Amino acid sequence: MTVKAEQKHTPMMQQYLKLKAENPDILLFYRMGDFYELFYDDAKRASQLLDISLTKRGASAGEPIPMAGVPFHAVEGYLAKLVQLGESVAICEQVGDPATSKGPVERKVVRIVTPGTVSDEALLSERLDNLIAAIYHQNGKFGYATLDITSGRFQLCEPRSEEAMLAELQRTAPKELLFPEDFEPVGIMANRNGNRRRPVWEFEIDTARQQLNQQFGTKDLVGFGVEQCELGLCAAGCLIQYVKDTQRTALPHIRSLTLDSQDQSVILDAATRRNLELTQNLSGGHDNTLAEVLDHTATAMGSRMLKRWIHQPMRCQKTLNYR
Repeated sequence: MTVKAEQKHTPMMQQYLKLKAENPDILLFYRMGDFYELFYDDAKRASQLLDISLTKRGASAGEPIPMAGVPFHAVEGYLAKLVQLGESVAICEQVGDPATSKGPVERKVVRIVTPGTVSDEALLSERLDNLIAAIYHQNGKFGYATLDITSGRFQLCEPRSEEAMLAELQRTAPKELLFPEDFEPVGIMANRNGNRRRPVWEFEIDTARQQLNQQFGTKDLVGFGVEQCELGLCAAGCLIQYVKDTQRTALPHIRSLTLDSQDQSVILDAATRRNLELTQNLSGGHDNTLAEVLDHTATAMGSRMLKRWIHQPMRCQKTLNYR
């Protein structure tokens, strides 16, 4: 080992590196005074993504430290840009008292901002649903769960073929999609941003039931009408674990799970949805789509609901007339 490698990191950088090791794959915003600082590879990546200056700070373990920072009072704008690019960010705050701290003030990650779990209004496109989803696969059939973390709308379904699964992804357009490490039909994941690989055990049915009952304060899931949907529950269980892990706070508004039955709706495959330009045109924008032509809603919430209706046209005349 070289002398340089043996030289110790400063206490501040030891603290940073410990927190970074717990969040290896995402950017760590590390609070120092009036700034959130990023170091090493995070700093290099953030300087490119956010177009901010890359500087150097002192030395630790004998090497200068690449560094980039954003002012804490303007952090929302930077976070908005990062989640739109599909990036996730761990927000690390000072939790100790500087007056009584010996050495660096204690810090911890208080929340993780990911594209599908954003709830701050400043970071959201308010006229579009912002969904996080999880997908599970067994013997040619699928389990699929979606959650709108802002409203708490939590749904599952069980597409019976790859074609039906692709149609659901096209309809719901999740910002993040969680999938198990051993997921086989990998073609489904192609050309998508926000795919997140998760450990297989997070999709186990017993773990899923336990997590969901704990979230809803129930003994079983019979009352929600989803008890028999094992594939869907596997996806929903992983999803609720991920959301609790990133938010680091109670989520009392997520109180139920509903089965999104397709029995009453017109079945449209993914290619048909795309070619009809329902909410997105063929070049990826929103101009001249059916939603844009029809949308004279007074509120953003109404606009989001209208887009859901457009994507799930009903065969039931009573429902149609009500709409």
